[in-house]
Amino acid sequence: MDQATVLIISDDPEFSRAVMDRWQGERNAPEFTLMSAGVCRDLDSDGFALAIVGGIHATLLSPVLGALNLSGKPTVLVSKNKQSVEETGPDVRVVLQQEGWLEAVVLVSAEILKLGQALARAHRAEQAGKSLKQQAALGRYMLDVRHTLNNSLTSVLGNSELLVLDPGSLSAGERSQIETIRNMAIRMHEILRRFSSIEKEMNAVEKQAENEARTKSRSAIAGS
Repeated sequence: MDQATVLIISDDPEFSRAVMDRWQGERNAPEFTLMSAGVCRDLDSDGFALAIVGGIHATLLSPVLGALNLSGKPTVLVSKNKQSVEETGPDVRVVLQQEGWLEAVVLVSAEILKLGQALARAHRAEQAGKSLKQQAALGRYMLDVRHTLNNSLTSVLGNSELLVLDPGSLSAGERSQIETIRNMAIRMHEILRRFSSIEKEMNAVEKQAENEARTKSRSAIAGS
């Protein structure tokens, strides 16, 4: 799993250092990017998974939160008073800067990162599932039409063989072209035979998986 990046926006070096030092004691500590409130413009949403805001002047809070809202990334705001809560957006979690606030910041942030990673995995799985469905549909179509294609190829191959066996009816150039058609038909026929072989292999694997599932189910019932 890729290591998450946390963006810390603060004009107070002590605030940033305190958050990073506290998080470094955790097993899955993220990478950190530091930014001052005055340069918080047009944020690259791909550059971080979560933002932590604290230690900035009240007049800069609104533009900072506005930029983060446009980025679409979740934010943890560390505030010294409850007034800031009214200025936050839907993706902002507020932690009051009182006793135990560092623990709360790390706990809340870690849970947000876990949720984001879970959603990302779910999205990748959904996309992979769509791709597999498309490939399966194409595979089923190829299996459905292979008999028709095979019959057509048999006709092409048979007629080309007859023409090749009658050397007097063709010029040297025509004979070469017919031989090419025959050779390509043979190659395509071999590919279709491979499709049939793959279908048998897939059916065997599917049956084996079903048998293993039934065995596991029986074992689970017997052990309960």
